[in-house]
Amino acid sequence: MKHETNKGEPIPQNLVLAINQVMSEVRGVEKSLTVGTGNNSYAGVSDKDVKELLQPALVRAGLVLLPIKIEPTVNIDRWETIENWGGKEITKKKISVFTEVKVKYLLQHVSGESIELESYGHGIDSQDKSAGKSTTYALKYLLIYMFLIPTGAIDDTDKTHSDDGTRIKNEIKTISPDDWAKALQLVRTGKYTAEKLNANYKIDEDQAKELNDLVKELQTNN
Repeated sequence: MKHETNKGEPIPQNLVLAINQVMSEVRGVEKSLTVGTGNNSYAGVSDKDVKELLQPALVRAGLVLLPIKIEPTVNIDRWETIENWGGKEITKKKISVFTEVKVKYLLQHVSGESIELESYGHGIDSQDKSAGKSTTYALKYLLIYMFLIPTGAIDDTDKTHSDDGTRIKNEIKTISPDDWAKALQLVRTGKYTAEKLNANYKIDEDQAKELNDLVKELQTNN
């Protein structure tokens, strides 16, 4: 039986041919995401980019991917810190939620053929987003490795040398007061991220505190 998409395009007749078609269509995805802050930041692949790249290719190949089992492990750490606010020392309670997940998926073809796949993900957050981060991680890297998608101009971490890190660090520039105010407004409106601001500019202690306060305000409002 021949299968077609809703646009009348022919669909591969079995699971292996369908996977092969997706691999032949999807050439690569750029590392458009900055993960972490400051000197510890690195380029990563966004979940949105991977899904936008693969979703139409999966449809053309007659494939669907369904999560069928999730095994989470959650670790919660609580501690207290002393912070100075207005010349007074205030004790603040902190929390960190670390979630690991093992996720089983079913990759199914319109022919009825299917195969079970497993992936791992982890995420950490100070509120309730660690579960979402961990499942997003698991799905993103399952898709990348399942279809052997190259990521960015440099795909292997061993191709980055120590002198490259020194050069990048030296290229980070300072930011003027006017540009700083504009940047904070962009972060507030969601048009820029605190991580990118921290990674791309040298900021002093007062600016770091101001940025940290803004991030806390946005997290509270969300």
